[in-house]
Amino acid sequence: MRIGLGSDAHRFVDDDGRTLVLGGVRVPGHAPLAGHSDADVVTHALCDAILGAAGLGDLGRQFPDDDPATAGVSSLVLLRRCRDLARDAGFVIGNADVTVTAERPRLSGLLDAMSSTLGGVLAAPVSVKATTSEGMGAIGRGEGIAATAVVLLVDVPPR
Repeated sequence: MRIGLGSDAHRFVDDDGRTLVLGGVRVPGHAPLAGHSDADVVTHALCDAILGAAGLGDLGRQFPDDDPATAGVSSLVLLRRCRDLARDAGFVIGNADVTVTAERPRLSGLLDAMSSTLGGVLAAPVSVKATTSEGMGAIGRGEGIAATAVVLLVDVPPR
């Protein structure tokens, strides 16, 4: 077994026609996050946890932000690729746990959908929780959103 830890943070940008996406779930009515892909901090943190546990570096190394092929891509596509890279390295996801830190938007009504969406891609249980930073720092001032993820990888069972 291997355990990986991932984190990510993105700042809000003026509405540029994109929609805020968190954990693969669209959150209409809120400013999007800045990023090369869809800037889904929840999924990015999970990708980094998977890659780290498998010894495969991080999201930026696997999918550089200057690659036009990943401009605007859904982070769920990146998550599938990370899952497959881990599988190629001999691992499957056992489970994952993600914490989103945001002052806005309120996420309680979206957490089950995020867990279900991410768990469906990984074919493993994924727990998504939310918290605030109680007004402290950039996240507390509502300037962006951060996420931290932990993942357990297990050896691929023999066929």
